[in-house]
Amino acid sequence: MKISTLQCLVATPAQAEAACAGGVRWVQLRIKNASPEAWEQAARATLLVCRRYGAVLIINDNPALARAIGADGVHLGKTDMAPAEARQLLGPDFIIGGTANTFADIEQLTAAGANYIGLGPFRFTTTKQNLSPILGLAGYQALLAQVRAAGLTVPIVGIGGIALADVPALLATGLHGVAVSGAITHAADPVAAATLFVNHVQALPTSI
Repeated sequence: MKISTLQCLVATPAQAEAACAGGVRWVQLRIKNASPEAWEQAARATLLVCRRYGAVLIINDNPALARAIGADGVHLGKTDMAPAEARQLLGPDFIIGGTANTFADIEQLTAAGANYIGLGPFRFTTTKQNLSPILGLAGYQALLAQVRAAGLTVPIVGIGGIALADVPALLATGLHGVAVSGAITHAADPVAAATLFVNHVQALPTSI
């Protein structure tokens, strides 16, 4: 299972459209404080966008919805359903990602069979409430060194307030890739911003 080196977190089908038009091929839909009906409607519309572009769709926090609409996978936060429980619900072919802030989190998610891990936050971000302690570049360097020493091979993606200029240094720590949100979705030209990220990540020798 190939995990993308560039993931984009979106809140609407329109944001997914812009990201995919710019070349992003891994979309995570994260919707907060919406009714179940509105969430499903947005998820189904976003799935149509992703299918049109050949992009992967991951639903944030909602395994049941991911299964119901035929999404590619689910991303689970630290207070969401346990990955092992989600695997039971979704079966072996769904992508399951999880959020980590510490090495213990990484070990637990790896043991639970997560397909990838979102590690962060890199810096402060307004897109997430109840933010875990900020890691910064030094935090990633220390944690990725522990991961290598432990022989863990699960793909780990940096998350949380990442800008274009951060990408080379972050991937140099050993991260598999990065997940971005506001740097694309809040840009004056989201399609152009997505294209910049895609080209930047693909040009780096550490990208997979």
